[in-house]
Amino acid sequence: MSNSADSPTGPGRRPRWRPVRLLTAAVFALAGLIFFTSFNTAKGTNIRTDASLLKLSDLIEERSHKNGKLDESNGSLRDEVESLAERDNGGTKADDARLKALEKNAGTKKLSGEAVSVTLADAPPNATAKLPGYPEPQPNDLVIHQQDLQAVVNALWEGGAEGIKVMDQRLISTSAVRCVGNTLILQGRVYSPPYKVTAVGDPEKLKTALAASPQIQNYMLYVNAYGLGWKVDDDGAVTLPGYSGTVDLHYAKPVE
Repeated sequence: MSNSADSPTGPGRRPRWRPVRLLTAAVFALAGLIFFTSFNTAKGTNIRTDASLLKLSDLIEERSHKNGKLDESNGSLRDEVESLAERDNGGTKADDARLKALEKNAGTKKLSGEAVSVTLADAPPNATAKLPGYPEPQPNDLVIHQQDLQAVVNALWEGGAEGIKVMDQRLISTSAVRCVGNTLILQGRVYSPPYKVTAVGDPEKLKTALAASPQIQNYMLYVNAYGLGWKVDDDGAVTLPGYSGTVDLHYAKPVE
């Protein structure tokens, strides 16, 4: 027997739809649309475990590795072109000397000399304040930031560095040290901490410049309070690689 509330009250009158029934019908319709969309997208594959759907981190790592290979190939081709050009370039000895000086300043050639290296590392994730009067650390207090790396690079240039390498890449005038999250992106390649910066120059002047940097002095407060990593080493004689990436300018233009 029908509920009197659901029965028509007169001849030819349509049944009244209660709000609950309308909501139920809408939910089933939406669920059907979702199931159809999921089926159409998956095309018979397991969309949760399909190995072809790489994680974003996997894609970044793959592209970084590919960029590294391209840099190596580009460097080899550049060396071959320069070797061919040196056979008979029609220049004078003065021209050759000027070209070599420009190559040294540009960072495209290997550089050997006494070096100092700086290693920065994140603090342990469970670090607590090691000094009295300091608040307990926030997550951002325990990781290396872009400005920390930039401070080291800038101080080493200020100390007269002839050339600088970050991780395994030589820096040039257009190099940009950028961090996204807790990773370093340098010239199309991705690195995770610890980060190592190596500079060729007078070791004493380089270390003096590091100690005198106000930005590094601020960083040292976090080293002492929360355990961020900081290590300065005399590396002795080292050879920095030449820059092997592209030198094309995408935004800036040379002054004529």
